[in-house]
Amino acid sequence: MSSSQPVRTVRRAAVTVVAATAVLAGLTACADSTDDDASTIVRTTTKIAGAGVVNVERDTSAACARPTAPDPGAPDPQRIVVLDSAAMDSVCALGLWERVVGAATAPGDDPHPSYLGTGISVLPSVGPESAPDVAQITEAAPDLILGSVPAAPDLADRLDAIAPTVFVGDDPVQWKSQFLAAGRALGRSGAARQALDAYTADAARIGTEINARQTQASVIRFSSGETSIEGPGSFSGQVLADADVQRPAYQRIEVASKDIDDLADAEGDLIYVSFDGPDGLAHGTSVMESDAWSDLGAVTDNRVFAVDDEVWNAGNGVVAARAVLSDLQQSLNAYVS
Repeated sequence: MSSSQPVRTVRRAAVTVVAATAVLAGLTACADSTDDDASTIVRTTTKIAGAGVVNVERDTSAACARPTAPDPGAPDPQRIVVLDSAAMDSVCALGLWERVVGAATAPGDDPHPSYLGTGISVLPSVGPESAPDVAQITEAAPDLILGSVPAAPDLADRLDAIAPTVFVGDDPVQWKSQFLAAGRALGRSGAARQALDAYTADAARIGTEINARQTQASVIRFSSGETSIEGPGSFSGQVLADADVQRPAYQRIEVASKDIDDLADAEGDLIYVSFDGPDGLAHGTSVMESDAWSDLGAVTDNRVFAVDDEVWNAGNGVVAARAVLSDLQQSLNAYVS
């Protein structure tokens, strides 16, 4: 049944990232921002360890696109099961989320990506992303099953017995080609290309509007006991590059992510930080309260911003990329009050 589908990757997905979204969302009640005269300077007062929290009240009302038309003569799935957040992002970006009859869920307080909007949050579950329930998927009677990589070696064949099943890969470096592959699986190659082209054009326009080329932005992610650079090849790094945001010389690494020991490598005109779950938040808070962190120029200049890890690192799709662009609009020319 899947012989005409894209070749599956057999590499297992990394453990699903548990974002610090709850921490960020919990601070929205005390958020406050003011304009500094008529300038482009934005000042924010909601903080995590001194970092200004970006987009604490993200508007998700229009996160998912309106329904797109299928390619002429292409299959037009009416009942879709999605197996992970990246697949859900693709379905959302093409306006087909209301056709989802089952979705695998992530661990933690947000079983579905909160940046995709509240409608996604009430979709029926077919078990966890790490072990989708084949019986529940069978009961959902899908005509397409879409995911990134199989959660188990035998899962692909078991799902193929239910409905055409497509896995597009989970490498964040290849997120654009994976989105196009998802578009083909959904019978919407043309709509996917249009959505990606529109994103690329908007990224260039926004970059020009915020004069992004004049700023070298550092992107740092804290996980349990580790501090890492998110390089130009990472998901967020690619979005920054699409907007022409520059990176410090020591962050122009050839790998997507690299652990660092010397906090001097975190320096930039401004620093974006994200936290991989509660352990990442605890480690990040400890680092950001250290003397070595306080010595960084961006810290002294009050130009450190906390962003949603669910979007910047676990997003991996067009809708997430647009959310990163929104964060850049609010913060690249900003200072923390």
